[in-house]
Amino acid sequence: MSDEKSNKLLKGYTQLAERVHELLAGEQPTAGKEPTGRFKKALAVAKDELLALKDLTQLEVEQLGQWLERDLHAMAESVSETKDELKEWVPIELAAEESYLFDKLMSIADQTTLELLQLKEQAALSEYDIWRTGEITGPGTLECTQCGERLHFSKPGHIPPCPKCKNTTFVRIKDTPKEASKH
Repeated sequence: MSDEKSNKLLKGYTQLAERVHELLAGEQPTAGKEPTGRFKKALAVAKDELLALKDLTQLEVEQLGQWLERDLHAMAESVSETKDELKEWVPIELAAEESYLFDKLMSIADQTTLELLQLKEQAALSEYDIWRTGEITGPGTLECTQCGERLHFSKPGHIPPCPKCKNTTFVRIKDTPKEASKH
């Protein structure tokens, strides 16, 4: 993938995440309205707006939406399982501009926890559980499914092949604060 296309996708991912956050922040929850519907509606609107900018193709925008949804699924699942502070999901010290987007992503993840717990019950392993080389991921730690090598992301970025074994599939892990201080 060219640097130009890579940068374009990273910018699109950030724009998509920020816009979903803005849409959800601007809409007050109403009684009986499922978080699922609010998130799906906000994501659809944000994808349409991103597509209208004509910087990305329909396929690229759809892929970015899937990657964002996958990252939010992992965030919400981690938060719901551990009951930890949201920031502990990413034990990496974030710069102010990186923390800004992370806070927006966590806000979305918190609002969609109920929906994502329902998805978890439907399948033990889903498309949300595997990250692949060439995809974009949000902040956090990925672990190689073959050798266990860990890749740490402090901001959204492209997933490279494993630097140790060249494998191309990863799972997201939650570092404990003690583990994070070792990196």
